[in-house]
Order: sequence, then structure tokens, then C-alpha cells
Amino acid sequence: VQLQASGGGLVQVGGSLRLSCAASGRTFSRYAMGWFRQAPGKEREFVSAVSRSDGNAYYADSVKGRFTISRDNAKNTVYLQMNSLKPEDTAVYYCAARAGIVSMHQPSYEYWGQGTQVTVSS
Repeated sequence: VQLQASGGGLVQVGGSLRLSCAASGRTFSRYAMGWFRQAPGKEREFVSAVSRSDGNAYYADSVKGRFTISRDNAKNTVYLQMNSLKPEDTAVYYCAARAGIVSMHQPSYEYWGQGTQVTVSS
């Protein structure tokens, strides 16, 4: 499956962005989807994930209550709505897909998008 992330940009503290990740190539609904991010000088970390069809969502503690993941299987797209953004949210955000059940474990994801830059300025 091919993944294309978009929607990143420059936003002020407290602002919002919505990231999108469009999938193609395989049956989208067979894949759990995740968002990960990598800040400069840091390792890539889990942000959020959503199950294949029932919409169960999981979040890192650092984004809980501010970010919302969702998916539209008819459009082969997963979204990450990011509100109340903080400077520490600055990172390259990656979407990823894995066949089977949802996971927060990076190595279990088989397919990765190219990343989209999110910069939160103070």
C-alpha cells in the first residue's frame, strides 16, 4: 500500500492543523493506521493509531485530549486533527499502515508515508 501524507505547515501556539494520509494500492479497511512523529535530534515516536473498522483509537499521553485520529474507509484516508498545538509538537509526522489489529509499536507497521512537516511557532 502506498501512503501520501499532507496537511503540515507552520502554525502558532494554540492553533490547529489537520493532517491527511491517503492510501492506495490495497484494501484500505484491512489496515490499522498510525501516526508517528520525529522531532529534530529525537527518535521517532508514536502519536496515535486507529483500528481497521470499528474506530478504536489510541493516543500518546502527550497528545491525549488535543489530537483526534479518524478514518474514512470510503475515501481511503486517515486524518489527524491537531488542536491546541504546542512548540513541542514540532516534528515531521508520518502515517503508517499495518495489516491486522491496531498497534502502538512502530516496528509492526509495514508501510510508511513520506512525512509532512509541522512547525509550531511561539
